[in-house]
Amino acid sequence: MTTMNRQILLASRPAGEPSADNFRLVETPLPALQEGQVLVRNHFLSLDPYMRGRMNDGKSYAQPQPLDAVMIGGTVGEVVESKNAHFQAGDKVVGMGGWQEYLVVDASQRGVLQKVDTTHIPLSAYLGAVGMPGVTGWYGLVKIINPKAGETVVVSAASGAVGGAVGQLAKVRGCRVVGLAGGPEKCAQVVGELGFDACIDYKPLRDLKSLSAALKEAAPKGIDGYFENVGGVILDAV
Repeated sequence: MTTMNRQILLASRPAGEPSADNFRLVETPLPALQEGQVLVRNHFLSLDPYMRGRMNDGKSYAQPQPLDAVMIGGTVGEVVESKNAHFQAGDKVVGMGGWQEYLVVDASQRGVLQKVDTTHIPLSAYLGAVGMPGVTGWYGLVKIINPKAGETVVVSAASGAVGGAVGQLAKVRGCRVVGLAGGPEKCAQVVGELGFDACIDYKPLRDLKSLSAALKEAAPKGIDGYFENVGGVILDAV
């Protein structure tokens, strides 16, 4: 019996916020594997802000998502079948599997699949804390900001995957950590769950003067390092 692969394609380019009408669900039969190919069953998909930009047909840092093609996205899963000497059934892998249940890929291409160890780390974490968001946060904080114990680090978009990782890593290093997030619910999570020392709700603070005043109150000794995720007036205030 042929296995069917359920896939979500980008059917049209959204104007503003995407809706279900911009996508189309299709079922396609999985092809027989060729030499060098691997069949992966995707278990988790990362939904990321960059996807919205890729849905536009405009010049950017990366090519637009093609219409009528599987929507791009980072995935983690398990090798089901392999005709590649570097992978075998049961291997857990990270790749850009997209919005689909299965991925057939030529694993001879460098970097398209990466084996991961799930002995001590959950598979889903390779899309988060030990994946792209966590590594981004770690590199920016440790290699660029390089804060010392007792210093103050400010993090914008503090409730996001990258910002949340940055704040927790800074706390481990003995820093005072101040986050910025949109809304009291997000700020409560940033402080209560992620362990930040303070969080500023930027939504009612619409101008440079009010944001600056809130930052001075939350960081009375000044700001030693800033992890920038949003730009605009928040960057100006910091």
